[in-house]
Amino acid sequence: MRDLDMVTFVVLARNRHFGRTAEQLNTTQPAISSRLAALEAEFGCRLVHRGDREFQLTLEGERVLVVFKEILGLIDRLKDSVKSPDGHVPDVVRIGAIDSVASTWMPHLMESLQQIAPNLRVELIVEGTQRLVAEMVNGEFDLIFCLDPAIGDGFRSFNVCVWEMIWAGSPKLIDEARTYDVDELAQMPIITFPKNTPPYRQIAPYFQDESVLASKMTSSNSLFAIINLLIAGFGISAIPSITIQRELEMGLLRPIDVSKRFPPMPIIGTYQSSTHQDVIQVVVEQARRSARDFCDNAAGKTAWII
Repeated sequence: MRDLDMVTFVVLARNRHFGRTAEQLNTTQPAISSRLAALEAEFGCRLVHRGDREFQLTLEGERVLVVFKEILGLIDRLKDSVKSPDGHVPDVVRIGAIDSVASTWMPHLMESLQQIAPNLRVELIVEGTQRLVAEMVNGEFDLIFCLDPAIGDGFRSFNVCVWEMIWAGSPKLIDEARTYDVDELAQMPIITFPKNTPPYRQIAPYFQDESVLASKMTSSNSLFAIINLLIAGFGISAIPSITIQRELEMGLLRPIDVSKRFPPMPIIGTYQSSTHQDVIQVVVEQARRSARDFCDNAAGKTAWII
């Protein structure tokens, strides 16, 4: 969804006329109709009643209008907050993210922020959840995206998206014709994140629920390293499927058919609630939009919004 589409809808709702809206936005009436159709296709519902002589929004259109006005107002305030007469950048937003976020929808967020506030400087650090939360508490970040929230009076947390988790491994290790139970998985070498990290906290109960302990584990704090170890055939791993789509398509990795599914992994955002709120609120809203757009375009049930 483009900012232009939101502006078009707000102006259309105010003018209540396609021709006047096209004139005000210096475009054509078919272009206005096309933008409206794109919005309705994205939301999956009608936003404007058709066939009546009098222009009228649907109930869904009224709700969308309220949200669009809020978003555009936040964007305007952000642009004002980062303007300076001498061209210097007065504000920096410090964002931390785990690598599964950095490698998926984070580039879209960075691009959208560059478009709406080119003077805003963004510092992005990619770390594990434990370190991100600790540094957030110490004031090192304005906003983080990871697997645990930062807890405290000065923080606000929200659910961003959810990753599907699958067991995967090299074709050298996996028999595609088999369905593996927990005992069989436990007999294979397993690659996971280090002990006491959120992904490990999901791995351990997966086996302990069945009174089974993994016989051999290799750990790494890097998703990139884990993927390379999987490709090399060093073991299997429970991993977000969205992060290995290319490797699956190329046949470098295979999903494992299992009798017990691995629980999905929620991505949580936490932001400072006391510093330059106009800027932070816009970044949070853009992050929600970037994650939603990414999930909407993700294949199958690999990623979704709660």
